[in-house]
Amino acid sequence: MTVYHIVLFQFKALVPPDEDKAACQRILDLETKCVHPTSQRPYMKVLGGGKDNSIEGRQNGMTHAFILQFENKEDRKYHIEEDPAQLEFATSIQDILERSQIIDFTPGIF
Repeated sequence: MTVYHIVLFQFKALVPPDEDKAACQRILDLETKCVHPTSQRPYMKVLGGGKDNSIEGRQNGMTHAFILQFENKEDRKYHIEEDPAQLEFATSIQDILERSQIIDFTPGIF
């Protein structure tokens, strides 16, 4: 079953805009950099991402959002726990993030 992976970031206040923009591009690039170990093909889709522009005022400090899609829970598990490209990305943003929030869901499962 398809799994949607929603990633929210709040960058530290003193991070230069070009640095957070570069980090955002790196998460978008994961779509081609994350390769399945068996098929040797990309296994996830980045459906989009961008800077917050909500008018509701309920962002709780989060400034950027990304939506990733996995075909199944196993691919998501591999992505989070083992994929070298993902692990490198996660390490690369640790020092510039104030915080992050992640939520996953499978459509229609409540």
